[in-house]
Amino acid sequence: MAIQVGDKAPGFELKDNHGRTVKLSDFRGEKNVVLLFYPFAFTGVCTGELCELRDNLPRFADRDTQLLAVSNDSIHTLRVFAEQEGLEYPLLSDFWPHGNVSRAYGVFDEDKGCAVRGTFIIDKEGVVRWTVVNGLPDARDLNEYVQALDTL
Repeated sequence: MAIQVGDKAPGFELKDNHGRTVKLSDFRGEKNVVLLFYPFAFTGVCTGELCELRDNLPRFADRDTQLLAVSNDSIHTLRVFAEQEGLEYPLLSDFWPHGNVSRAYGVFDEDKGCAVRGTFIIDKEGVVRWTVVNGLPDARDLNEYVQALDTL
């Protein structure tokens, strides 16, 4: 079961596509976080969603928000994917231990071995304020994130 609105967001420490360590706690008191889980780099729906976010980064920066995208791909795969698509926000690898953070947020599909499309908006205090979980083939609506951020 996915984390619910009002829950304290589970902390994590993951490597990004450049091998840097990113911790959720790094943003506490500083920025809201849109934590976006997606199944796999280089797939059609995922690429479309992440490129739409790339094209709308100012909408997040203007709302004092850090975007973090998490998949179960390796950091090496994520580095190539980010370079190919011009993604300048952190792509975090939940590769090993495989899916630990995805499981903590309740969005890991054990049968497929990947995260489903879960999004969590976490406020500056570390509390989940909005969430949506879609199945693997169902893209999310970026405007819903922005509307939710406007309520913080």
